[in-house]
Amino acid sequence: MQFGRYYEEFEVGAVYKHWPGKTVTEYDDHLFCLLTMNHHPLHLDSHFAAETTDFGKNVVVGNYVYSLLLGMSVADVSGKAIANLEVESLKHVKPTFHGDTIYGETEVLDKTLSRSKDDRGIVHVETTGYKQDGQIVCVFRRKVMVPKESYGQARGGEQPGRPVPHP
Repeated sequence: MQFGRYYEEFEVGAVYKHWPGKTVTEYDDHLFCLLTMNHHPLHLDSHFAAETTDFGKNVVVGNYVYSLLLGMSVADVSGKAIANLEVESLKHVKPTFHGDTIYGETEVLDKTLSRSKDDRGIVHVETTGYKQDGQIVCVFRRKVMVPKESYGQARGGEQPGRPVPHP
């Protein structure tokens, strides 16, 4: 199974549909909020959300949705990355609620060879996240430095660092 891509494998206009989706639970949302010290009652206090917000229920914290989509894209986009260089834009388009299932896909917008090293390049992508009903919830663009095949081969091939089993 492929994990990430070399520079040569990216084609401008290609769309990678990440699989599987992830159903967001209350536990996921609360744990992420607590780990990141985001204690806003919109995310943690169901009574507050029901009584004082337009949604009438807790909203999943946006950075969890972004992180989830970023993670979903690793196997298709950045699994071989040398570096994540930039998040150019991040838009939270619609809210996500507990019980929603998030799906994602990434389009390759552009790619350029590195000017300083001939064994890598920069891939510019846009990831779109949407719910089970197709409603878009999050869109972000980023640039990732990825190796060329020559870089990978010089460092051990498809699974560098993998030990060989022996009795």
